[in-house]
Amino acid sequence: MSEQEQQLADEMTGVEVIRAYLANLPTGPGVYRMINGGGDVLYVGKAKNLKKRVANYTQIARQSIRIQRMIHQTRAMEFVSTHTEAEALLLEANLIKKLTPRYNILLRDDKSFPYILITGDHDYPQVLKYRGARKRKGEYFGPFASAGAVNQSLAVLQRAFLLRSCTDSVFASRTRPCLLYQIKRCAGPCVDVIDEAGYGKLVEQARGFLTGQSNAIQKQLAAEMEELSEELRFEEAAVLRDRIRAMTTVQAHQDITTRGVDDADVVALHHRGGQVCIQVFFLRAGTNYGNRAYYPVHTNDADPGQVLEAFLGQFYANKVPPKLILLSHPVPEKAVLTEALCERAGRTVSVHVPTRGEKRNAVKLAEENAKKALGRRLAESASQRQLLEGLAEKLEMDAVPERVEVYDNSHISGTNAVGAMIVSGPDGFVKNAYRKFNIRSIGTGDANAGDDYAMMREVLSRRFARAQKEDPDRIKGQWPDLILIDGGAGQLGATLEVFEELGVTDVAVASIAKGPDRNAGRERLFLPGREPFSLDSRDPVLYFLQRLRDEAHRFAIGTHRARRSKNMERSPLDEIQGVGGARKKALLHHFGSARAVSQAGLTDLEVVEGISRAMAGRIYDWFHPEDD
Repeated sequence: MSEQEQQLADEMTGVEVIRAYLANLPTGPGVYRMINGGGDVLYVGKAKNLKKRVANYTQIARQSIRIQRMIHQTRAMEFVSTHTEAEALLLEANLIKKLTPRYNILLRDDKSFPYILITGDHDYPQVLKYRGARKRKGEYFGPFASAGAVNQSLAVLQRAFLLRSCTDSVFASRTRPCLLYQIKRCAGPCVDVIDEAGYGKLVEQARGFLTGQSNAIQKQLAAEMEELSEELRFEEAAVLRDRIRAMTTVQAHQDITTRGVDDADVVALHHRGGQVCIQVFFLRAGTNYGNRAYYPVHTNDADPGQVLEAFLGQFYANKVPPKLILLSHPVPEKAVLTEALCERAGRTVSVHVPTRGEKRNAVKLAEENAKKALGRRLAESASQRQLLEGLAEKLEMDAVPERVEVYDNSHISGTNAVGAMIVSGPDGFVKNAYRKFNIRSIGTGDANAGDDYAMMREVLSRRFARAQKEDPDRIKGQWPDLILIDGGAGQLGATLEVFEELGVTDVAVASIAKGPDRNAGRERLFLPGREPFSLDSRDPVLYFLQRLRDEAHRFAIGTHRARRSKNMERSPLDEIQGVGGARKKALLHHFGSARAVSQAGLTDLEVVEGISRAMAGRIYDWFHPEDD
C-alpha cells in the first residue's frame, strides 16, 4: 500500500469512528473530545447541537488540512451534555486548559495575576502583594499585570498612606520603630506611635484611593495641610504635602485611561507571519494596572475573531471578568461568550468592539502594543533559531534542540540548599517551565553538606524519574533535547551517573565551567567522550551559553534567598502551642530576644504580662525537654 493510500485509509478509519457515534448523540448543547489511539485528547470542542456539529467531521473534504490530520488520528470520542451553550463554553475552556490538546488554540503562559491585599484579620491591617487563591480575609484590589506594577503601587501606598508592610510576627516583636518609619513610609503602629483609630483613617483613605476616589482624598488632605499650616504645625503639614505628591506622581504616569470606564479589560489582537499576539490592558478604578502580552499557539488557520473567542474563554476560566471587556475584533458567538462570562462573574458583563471615541482609542493603543510586541518576538525568534543551530553545530548534535534545560545549585555551606532548572527554546526562555528543587538528601549537619555533586545527582534523579513516570512516550514535551550543567567534569560525571542509572540514553549533555579566576569569555565546555574545549571569546554561541548559565544562576540564587529569608523570619516562639502574637510580643519586650526567652527560668517567665504559670511551664518545657 502506498503512503497516499495508507493516509486515505487512516482518514476513512477516523471518519468511520466519528460516524459510529452519531446515532446515539443528542441534539442539545454539550462538549466533545476527540482521542487518538494512545488515549491522548486531540481536540476539545463545544456545540449548540452535538449531533450536527460532530456530523460535520464526517465531511472530510470540507475541512482544513490541520483538521483532516486530526480526523485521521481519531480513534475514540467522549461527550458531555450541558444545559446551555454557555455552560458548554465554560466546560470547554476548563478542559482545554487542563488537557492542552494539540489541535486546539491554546493560551500559554497563563500565570495567576498579583493583587494588592489590605488584610482584614488584624487590628492594624497590613498592605501587601498577594497571588493565588483568595483565602486570607481582607480586601483585594487588582488584578495587576505584573509584580512590577504591584510593587510600584505598593510604594505609592507606603508614601501616601503610611500603611505597614511587615508581617504579623515582625509587627508583634517590634520594640522600637523600624527604618520604614524613620523614612516616613510607615505610621509606626507597632510601637503605638499612632492609635487604632488614626491608623484606621489611613486605611480608609488607602481603600478610597484604590477604588478611584483619589481626587476627593487629595482635596481632603490639601484642606488638612492648609489648616495645619495656619496653626504653624509645619512638620505635620510637610508630611501631608509629601503624601499628596506621592498620589500625584502615580496619577501622572497613566498612558492609557478612559473617562467613564472604571472597571474594564482592553483586549487587542495583531497577527503576522503565522503568529498572533494578544495584548491585555487592565483598567481598574480609573487607573491603568498594567498590560501583558500573550502568544496563543495553533492559530494558523483561524481568523482573529476565532482566536479572540478561544483566548477569552481560557483567559477567564480561572479569573473573574470585569464589568466591561473592550475588543479589537468581533467574536463569532458574542452572545454565548457574554452569557458565559456573566455566569462566571455572577453579574452583568458587557463585551464590546468600540468604533469611535475614547474607548476606540484605548483599543488602538493596545493594538499598537500588540503589533510592536509581535514584531520583537519574530525578530528574537529568528536570531534565537540561529543561535540554537550554532549550538547544535558546536556540540555536534544530530538535530537543532527544541528544548534546552540548564541546571544550577545554590547554598551556603550546605544550608538552605536548592536546585534550579531553567528552560529555553526557539522562542527564548520558557519561564512557566522553570522548576526549583529543595534539596532533601543533604542536611545542614551532614558530613557531605555542600557536596555539589550529590545535590546535582538528587535534582536530576528527581527530574528525570518524574519525566519517565509522567511522559514515558515523550509526547507531552517534558523531555529536553539538551541539558547544560553549570560546572566542570565532576558535574558532568554526576549527570552521566544518573542517566546510566535511569536508562536515559538519548538526551545530549554538556557542562560549562567558568574560566580561570571565573573570567567570563574563557569558559570551558565538557562533553562525554571529548576533550574539554573553549569557544572564541567573540563567538555568538558563547554569549548564548553565558546567557543561559547566568539565567540559571539568577533563578537559583533567587530561590535560595527566598528560602533563606523565609527561614530567618521564623522564630522558635512561633512553634510553641498557645503563644500567639500578643504573648510573643510580651515575651520579646520583656527579654529582648527569643534566645533570652529560651534561657529564662520558670520564675522569670511567670512575671511576664499575659504568661500564666501553666503557660510559663509549657514555654520552659519546650526549650528544656531534657529536664523531663
